[in-house]
Amino acid sequence: MKKLLGVLLAIAMSWPVNATVLKNVEVVGEIQTIASDVSHNKAAAPVMPGDTNYRYNNGVSNRVMAGLSADLVEDVTANLMFQYADVWGENANNTGKTVQNYWDQVRLVNANVVLHNLLCAFDLTVGRQFYGDEDSAVMYIGPNHYNAEAAGYVNSIDAAKLVYADDVKSFTMIAGTIIDANAPRYDGVPADLKYNLFGADFKLHLTDGFFAQVYGYDTTVKGAAAPIPAGLDEADKHFGIYGAKAGMNGEAVRASAEYARNFGGHRLIKEHKDTGYMVKADLAADINALTARGTFLYAKQGFQAFGNYTPGLLVGHLLGGNGIWGYSNEGVRLFNLGFDMKAAEKWVFALDGYLFQARTGHATSYEADLTAKYNHNEYVQLFAGVGYIRYAKTENYTGFDRLNMDSKDDVKGQLGMLIKF
Repeated sequence: MKKLLGVLLAIAMSWPVNATVLKNVEVVGEIQTIASDVSHNKAAAPVMPGDTNYRYNNGVSNRVMAGLSADLVEDVTANLMFQYADVWGENANNTGKTVQNYWDQVRLVNANVVLHNLLCAFDLTVGRQFYGDEDSAVMYIGPNHYNAEAAGYVNSIDAAKLVYADDVKSFTMIAGTIIDANAPRYDGVPADLKYNLFGADFKLHLTDGFFAQVYGYDTTVKGAAAPIPAGLDEADKHFGIYGAKAGMNGEAVRASAEYARNFGGHRLIKEHKDTGYMVKADLAADINALTARGTFLYAKQGFQAFGNYTPGLLVGHLLGGNGIWGYSNEGVRLFNLGFDMKAAEKWVFALDGYLFQARTGHATSYEADLTAKYNHNEYVQLFAGVGYIRYAKTENYTGFDRLNMDSKDDVKGQLGMLIKF
């Protein structure tokens, strides 16, 4: 802490002399505040090992990310971002905290340099960074949004990322280490471990909005208490994902289909005996101010990913990302039908219906959600939602230990604010 304050003080004292060193300086970040509550929140058993007996979060969570982006010299950009996250009233002595207490909760989530036009063709990012697409079911490392059950600290990766891109194609290679308590949770066990990640992603942007993508990622896990994914043993060194995605982004119609599989074993790209896989298809069509959309997802139990797919306000928020594939002891079969309505210049309403099933059609849960977003301007958004779920009856079905869904139906309400700058 003293070293950090010393560095900041040195920068401040030298700023008038060296002001010309930094160019195109921008302040970047966001503020997200989410309040939520659920009607029947008590579970008969802990949702996760060590947790209290509550299925969902209740109360208000807040996350602030702020930093700077600046050009150091020609074709070199530096990015620095800090994060502070807390829950309102979490500590009864909040008003008595010292500045040091608050600083202890600040985390460095971005600290990297970007070399542009390297060898006249590449961009190289070195250091702590975010990675992936936020709506990906397979790979995303970064902050989530609109999710009351995961509004806290974000994942980052310490990595080197090399990117080549033109109007038709893009190719990305990444190698680094994920270090965060929110890293993938195998078999429901939290893992505050180091995940070494190596991967590549190739995309083709074809004519008329058509695109195609192939990717592959390998991980090795460090830590004495490292959880072992299904089908592997302690002698296995590799675990990862490979897959392909194709689709179109038209003016009025958007569609995509994705297939991904796990691999793992003592050598690279070796499928194990309980290999997990996922199929996901999305379709959306615009009709004036109305957008109709649908999603189908089918995944075998044991499929593990670094994704950020969190369908709905209830089950998807709790089991979202890499955990949704653990919906049952078989896997998950999910259907979603939704409508977005732009009712006015600043208002967007959405109505969604979800059907969550075990992969072979057992243990069906039904969920319906109504959400609204008010875009105050291009930087500020207020959002709200209410969801109802009828849980599957799980007698003689062993896949719901983490949720303990054999309980009363739930109603969830959520309010939030998102400011990006």
